[in-house]
Amino acid sequence: MEVETNFVDSHGASFVGFGITRLLGFDLVARFKQINKMKLYLPDRGESYDYPLLDPALTRPIRWEIIANNYDVMMKYATAIRLRTASTEALLRRFTSETTHPAFAAMLEVGRAQRTIFLARWLNDRDLQRETESGLNVVENYNGVNDYIKFGKRGELAYNRREEQELGMLCLHILQSALGLINTLMIQDILARPEWVGVLTDADRRGLTPLFHTNMTPYGEIQLRTDRRLDLTDLPTR
Repeated sequence: MEVETNFVDSHGASFVGFGITRLLGFDLVARFKQINKMKLYLPDRGESYDYPLLDPALTRPIRWEIIANNYDVMMKYATAIRLRTASTEALLRRFTSETTHPAFAAMLEVGRAQRTIFLARWLNDRDLQRETESGLNVVENYNGVNDYIKFGKRGELAYNRREEQELGMLCLHILQSALGLINTLMIQDILARPEWVGVLTDADRRGLTPLFHTNMTPYGEIQLRTDRRLDLTDLPTR
């Protein structure tokens, strides 16, 4: 799969996230809850005078020298992720434990620059704002189906053993894949009928999703037999 864009909510829009996606060559598109409190990083010192109306939102300049000094190391990590010789999780865990790592500092600076570029684009581009909402609706639908399937214990991972957590998530993915396959076959059968030929536009087809659960009953079916009853009158007495 050729990834072009990754849609996230505020919790996924970290500086490291913007930095890694920039190095990997695709866009991180985020929806911020408190965009009015976001800060824009200056490209260079002394340029705040060029944007007097943005002064309340401006902060320090990007430290380009940190990026230049650690560029090769950052690209080495990005290449390792792209070629799958190392996982993103393992690298981020290393950075979390070594917050003074120079490559981590450089990646944060790349993320600050990239987030500033994205905020400037997002505030000026209505089409990008609509695309953000549309993309995140797909993500929310995905999460909603996960919550619906994993209904036991309120959908929480109530155990702290990593093996059990991984097993639970793998089973959840299998169930969701099975649900997506069944729903896809149902949609195909319906759209193959003659009365649906030429009805849907391209925009309608883009809105189709197999991630719906109205045809599911996770708790099973309970059938009430009103013609039968428990005989509670002939219970033995002591």
